[in-house]
Amino acid sequence: MTSSHRLSRRHLIGASAAVGAASALGLPAAARAAGTAAAPGGVVPIDWARLGSYGANDAAGRRVKAILAGSARYLIGPWYAGTYRSYLPDGYIDLRGTDERAIRLPAMAAVAATTALVTGVYDPRTLSAANATIRTRNLIRTIAARHLANNTNPATRWGNTWQSALWAYYTALAGWLFWDELDDRERGHLAAMTAWEADRLTTGNDVYLIGTSGEQLYEKRRDGTAVTPGDSKAEEDNWSAAVLSLAEAMMPGHPRAPVWARRNVELLLAAAACPADLTGGETINGIELSTWLRGTNIADDGTLDNHHILHPLYMVAFDQSLYEGFVYGLAGRAAPRAALHNITRVYSALVDLPFQAPDGTMKTIYQPRSGEIYYPEGNDWGTHFPFYFGNFDLLVSLTAQDTGIDPAAASWERHHNEEQLAMMARFDDGRTYGASGENTYYGREHRIGAMAGQAFLTLHLARKDKLRFT
Repeated sequence: MTSSHRLSRRHLIGASAAVGAASALGLPAAARAAGTAAAPGGVVPIDWARLGSYGANDAAGRRVKAILAGSARYLIGPWYAGTYRSYLPDGYIDLRGTDERAIRLPAMAAVAATTALVTGVYDPRTLSAANATIRTRNLIRTIAARHLANNTNPATRWGNTWQSALWAYYTALAGWLFWDELDDRERGHLAAMTAWEADRLTTGNDVYLIGTSGEQLYEKRRDGTAVTPGDSKAEEDNWSAAVLSLAEAMMPGHPRAPVWARRNVELLLAAAACPADLTGGETINGIELSTWLRGTNIADDGTLDNHHILHPLYMVAFDQSLYEGFVYGLAGRAAPRAALHNITRVYSALVDLPFQAPDGTMKTIYQPRSGEIYYPEGNDWGTHFPFYFGNFDLLVSLTAQDTGIDPAAASWERHHNEEQLAMMARFDDGRTYGASGENTYYGREHRIGAMAGQAFLTLHLARKDKLRFT
């Protein structure tokens, strides 16, 4: 990303004075002062010049670019305008709560918007880049300020919950990408939030996610006994690993960075653990699987269950593990090899594993030569999720985890992402979904945006030969 593709903080903040209230929710004058410290909390900013520019002129790049541009335009445009209408007395926008809707959704929107803005993908046809920057900064600075590491008000603070590590990851990623647009206080809030959530996860061991009781790392124990029947812990493990990886990549000189790095590897390996790992002799990133692992989350055939069904949507949730490639790549480093553990096994199950359908025929989850998905035991989230799969296809292809699988992941990416673009083409504002039954998750548009941002960054790093695992 050359300087010509990046936003100038001086230009954008200066331009905001001329922005009308009808087109953007501008920053209060008291909140505009820019700090001068380069790295509060020990954060090392991204060296954009080292990463180079990526025009997304290849076929996959054009598809993902279009998905990101549309999603970011919708989220920071109509969705933001309809959600945030005023400031609170302390100068922050009103998040209207502390639950998943209030925190995760704007954090995912911020990932989409920051990625689009800093890479030059942003589409300004309905909202200028200057106004989009003001809105995006509002999301980042408010969410970080409301985290309990920075906020003593029990009515407005969030954190220390089942999913808060993921919310912190999204917010921190957006903030790191937007570092030049934040002032010193905002940067400090981001660093404190990220370190706090990462530290919380280092209290666990080889059985428990946090502490020595409560949520566990595995669905099944070593002997096969179900701890959480029908509910794999793979997704929780790898979204928790995400904030650890980001904390260590952003703050490599932090005194706790080595502990974050170790716990990140542990959670990645636990997330993808299968019965074969318990008796094999493999050592990954210094951890001998057969001795450290206390249980499993996926089957040897690569499938997993969630919500008491074999659930393909949770199989592709290993996208969060593969995103570590771009996270460490932004810091100029290789991601841990643990992020790739058993990905080929899972992907093979999507492409090649046959299941008996109700009509007696045998079907694979990926339907031949199409973007259709077969759900062997149904799908309780809705009917249309092409980008969930197209995103995973892209990541698998870029990390070469489809070796020996035919057709290759790149061909599936085209099928699934062309279907995603067809869904988006139904609307003028960049959104993906219409009828609620297509995807019943209340953050469905935000999930598309967050995936698109992270997929595009992975693609950028891969095309510049800076996506490495070791």
